[in-house]
Amino acid sequence: MPTLTTVPERTPRPGAATRKLSRTISPTMTEVKFDRDDIIVSKTDTKGMLIYVNQTFLDISGYSETELLGQPHSMIRHPDMPRCIFKLLWDRLQSGKEIFAYVKNMTKSGDYYWVLAHATPSVTISGDTAGYHSNRRVPERKAVDTVISLYRSLKEIEDRESDRRSGLDKSWQHLNATLQQKGIGYDEFVLSL
Repeated sequence: MPTLTTVPERTPRPGAATRKLSRTISPTMTEVKFDRDDIIVSKTDTKGMLIYVNQTFLDISGYSETELLGQPHSMIRHPDMPRCIFKLLWDRLQSGKEIFAYVKNMTKSGDYYWVLAHATPSVTISGDTAGYHSNRRVPERKAVDTVISLYRSLKEIEDRESDRRSGLDKSWQHLNATLQQKGIGYDEFVLSL
Protein backbone atom coordinates (compact mmCIF):
# COMPACT_ATOMS: atom_id res chain seq x y z
CA MET A 1 0.00 0.00 0.00
CA PRO A 2 1.43 3.40 -0.93
CA THR A 3 2.46 5.90 1.68
CA LEU A 4 0.36 9.01 1.11
CA THR A 5 1.27 12.48 2.27
CA THR A 6 -0.91 15.53 1.90
CA VAL A 7 0.56 18.97 1.34
CA PRO A 8 -1.54 22.16 1.39
CA GLU A 9 -1.11 24.39 -1.68
CA ARG A 10 -2.29 27.87 -2.61
CA THR A 11 -5.84 29.10 -2.13
CA PRO A 12 -8.27 28.41 -4.99
CA ARG A 13 -8.51 31.06 -7.69
CA PRO A 14 -11.84 32.91 -7.85
CA GLY A 15 -14.41 31.15 -10.00
CA ALA A 16 -12.44 27.88 -10.10
CA ALA A 17 -14.54 25.22 -11.81
CA THR A 18 -15.52 21.97 -10.15
CA ARG A 19 -15.93 18.63 -11.85
CA LYS A 20 -19.49 17.29 -11.98
CA LEU A 21 -19.80 13.65 -10.95
CA SER A 22 -22.73 11.93 -9.35
CA ARG A 23 -22.08 14.52 -6.66
CA THR A 24 -20.21 17.79 -6.86
CA ILE A 25 -16.59 17.61 -5.77
CA SER A 26 -14.95 20.87 -4.86
CA PRO A 27 -11.20 20.89 -5.42
CA THR A 28 -9.09 21.41 -2.32
CA MET A 29 -5.65 22.89 -2.35
CA THR A 30 -4.18 19.77 -0.77
CA GLU A 31 -1.71 17.72 -2.76
CA VAL A 32 -1.52 13.96 -2.26
CA LYS A 33 1.95 12.55 -2.80
CA PHE A 34 2.69 8.89 -3.28
CA ASP A 35 5.81 6.71 -3.26
CA ARG A 36 8.26 6.65 -6.16
CA ASP A 37 7.91 2.87 -6.37
CA ASP A 38 4.12 3.00 -6.74
CA ILE A 39 2.58 2.64 -10.18
CA ILE A 40 -1.03 3.61 -10.83
CA VAL A 41 -2.52 1.33 -13.48
CA SER A 42 -5.81 1.54 -15.33
CA LYS A 43 -7.37 0.13 -18.46
CA THR A 44 -10.28 1.54 -20.42
CA ASP A 45 -12.39 0.45 -23.34
CA THR A 46 -12.18 2.42 -26.60
CA LYS A 47 -14.64 5.01 -25.26
CA GLY A 48 -12.52 5.74 -22.17
CA MET A 49 -14.70 3.82 -19.70
CA LEU A 50 -12.70 2.19 -16.90
CA ILE A 51 -12.51 -1.61 -17.08
CA TYR A 52 -9.57 -2.17 -14.71
CA VAL A 53 -7.90 -0.26 -11.88
CA ASN A 54 -5.14 -1.51 -9.60
CA GLN A 55 -5.03 -1.17 -5.82
CA THR A 56 -2.64 1.79 -6.02
CA PHE A 57 -5.20 3.68 -8.15
CA LEU A 58 -7.87 2.94 -5.50
CA ASP A 59 -5.63 3.96 -2.59
CA ILE A 60 -4.59 7.27 -4.13
CA SER A 61 -7.90 8.27 -5.71
CA GLY A 62 -9.99 7.38 -2.66
CA TYR A 63 -12.59 5.59 -4.81
CA SER A 64 -13.65 1.96 -4.53
CA GLU A 65 -13.40 -0.38 -7.50
CA THR A 66 -17.21 -0.45 -7.68
CA GLU A 67 -17.34 3.35 -7.93
CA LEU A 68 -14.77 3.42 -10.75
CA LEU A 69 -15.45 0.49 -13.06
CA GLY A 70 -17.77 1.42 -15.90
CA GLN A 71 -17.19 5.13 -15.32
CA PRO A 72 -15.31 7.48 -17.66
CA HIS A 73 -11.62 7.82 -16.81
CA SER A 74 -12.22 11.57 -16.94
CA MET A 75 -14.02 11.38 -13.58
CA ILE A 76 -10.63 11.95 -11.91
CA ARG A 77 -9.68 14.87 -14.17
CA HIS A 78 -8.80 17.95 -12.17
CA PRO A 79 -10.55 21.11 -13.39
CA ASP A 80 -7.15 22.88 -13.62
CA MET A 81 -6.19 20.60 -16.53
CA PRO A 82 -6.41 22.19 -19.97
CA ARG A 83 -8.64 20.25 -22.36
CA CYS A 84 -6.11 20.57 -25.19
CA ILE A 85 -3.77 18.18 -23.34
CA PHE A 86 -6.53 15.55 -23.38
CA LYS A 87 -7.20 16.30 -27.05
CA LEU A 88 -3.54 15.58 -27.72
CA LEU A 89 -3.70 12.40 -25.63
CA TRP A 90 -6.82 11.07 -27.37
CA ASP A 91 -5.60 12.05 -30.86
CA ARG A 92 -2.37 10.17 -30.22
CA LEU A 93 -4.03 7.07 -28.74
CA GLN A 94 -6.69 6.87 -31.46
CA SER A 95 -3.95 7.01 -34.10
CA GLY A 96 -2.43 3.91 -32.49
CA LYS A 97 0.50 5.67 -30.80
CA GLU A 98 1.66 5.89 -27.21
CA ILE A 99 1.96 9.14 -25.29
CA PHE A 100 3.63 10.47 -22.15
CA ALA A 101 1.94 13.38 -20.39
CA TYR A 102 1.99 15.21 -17.08
CA VAL A 103 -1.50 15.17 -15.59
CA LYS A 104 -3.09 16.69 -12.50
CA ASN A 105 -5.80 14.36 -11.19
CA MET A 106 -8.39 14.83 -8.45
CA THR A 107 -9.25 12.42 -5.67
CA LYS A 108 -12.74 11.62 -4.41
CA SER A 109 -12.23 14.14 -1.60
CA GLY A 110 -11.14 16.93 -3.99
CA ASP A 111 -7.42 16.68 -3.21
CA TYR A 112 -5.06 16.52 -6.17
CA TYR A 113 -2.04 14.53 -7.31
CA TRP A 114 0.37 14.91 -10.20
CA VAL A 115 1.44 11.98 -12.37
CA LEU A 116 3.64 11.27 -15.34
CA ALA A 117 1.26 9.16 -17.41
CA HIS A 118 2.27 6.70 -20.11
CA ALA A 119 -0.77 5.66 -22.13
CA THR A 120 -0.84 3.11 -24.94
CA PRO A 121 -3.46 1.44 -27.08
CA SER A 122 -4.26 -2.18 -26.17
CA VAL A 123 -4.24 -4.06 -29.47
CA THR A 124 -5.83 -7.43 -30.29
CA ILE A 125 -4.02 -10.16 -32.18
CA SER A 126 -5.76 -8.99 -35.36
CA GLY A 127 -4.42 -5.44 -34.85
CA ASP A 128 -7.66 -3.80 -33.70
CA THR A 129 -7.61 -1.42 -30.75
CA ALA A 130 -9.49 -3.03 -27.86
CA GLY A 131 -8.95 -0.21 -25.39
CA TYR A 132 -6.21 1.75 -23.67
CA HIS A 133 -3.73 1.04 -20.91
CA SER A 134 -2.09 3.64 -18.69
CA ASN A 135 0.69 3.51 -16.11
CA ARG A 136 1.28 6.56 -13.95
CA ARG A 137 4.30 7.32 -11.80
CA VAL A 138 5.43 10.09 -9.49
CA PRO A 139 6.78 12.89 -11.70
CA GLU A 140 9.91 14.89 -10.99
CA ARG A 141 8.94 18.06 -9.10
CA LYS A 142 11.00 20.21 -11.46
CA ALA A 143 8.95 18.88 -14.40
CA VAL A 144 5.65 19.60 -12.62
CA ASP A 145 6.79 23.13 -11.81
CA THR A 146 7.54 23.64 -15.52
CA VAL A 147 4.21 22.33 -16.82
CA ILE A 148 2.13 24.21 -14.22
CA SER A 149 2.90 27.51 -15.95
CA LEU A 150 2.15 26.14 -19.41
CA TYR A 151 -1.05 24.40 -18.30
CA ARG A 152 -2.24 27.52 -16.47
CA SER A 153 -1.84 29.63 -19.65
CA LEU A 154 -3.62 26.98 -21.77
CA LYS A 155 -6.48 26.76 -19.27
CA GLU A 156 -6.83 30.56 -19.15
CA ILE A 157 -7.12 30.63 -22.95
CA GLU A 158 -9.83 27.95 -22.82
CA ASP A 159 -11.74 29.71 -20.04
CA ARG A 160 -11.68 33.13 -21.74
CA GLU A 161 -13.83 31.89 -24.62
CA SER A 162 -17.59 31.60 -24.16
CA ASP A 163 -17.62 28.87 -26.81
CA ARG A 164 -15.89 25.73 -25.50
CA ARG A 165 -14.83 24.61 -28.97
CA SER A 166 -13.26 27.98 -29.73
CA GLY A 167 -11.40 27.90 -26.41
CA LEU A 168 -10.09 24.43 -27.16
CA ASP A 169 -8.97 25.47 -30.66
CA LYS A 170 -7.16 28.53 -29.34
CA SER A 171 -5.38 26.66 -26.55
CA TRP A 172 -4.42 23.93 -29.05
CA GLN A 173 -2.90 26.60 -31.31
CA HIS A 174 -1.06 28.14 -28.36
CA LEU A 175 0.36 24.76 -27.32
CA ASN A 176 1.60 24.07 -30.85
CA ALA A 177 3.05 27.59 -31.20
CA THR A 178 4.88 27.20 -27.88
CA LEU A 179 6.39 23.89 -28.96
CA GLN A 180 7.30 25.28 -32.38
CA GLN A 181 9.00 28.25 -30.74
CA LYS A 182 11.08 25.82 -28.66
CA GLY A 183 11.83 23.86 -31.84
CA ILE A 184 10.65 20.56 -30.36
CA GLY A 185 7.67 18.24 -30.54
CA TYR A 186 5.44 17.37 -27.61
CA ASP A 187 7.23 14.09 -26.85
CA GLU A 188 10.62 15.80 -26.78
CA PHE A 189 9.21 18.50 -24.52
CA VAL A 190 7.77 16.02 -22.01
CA LEU A 191 10.83 13.80 -21.96
CA SER A 192 13.19 16.77 -21.62
CA LEU A 193 11.68 17.88 -18.31
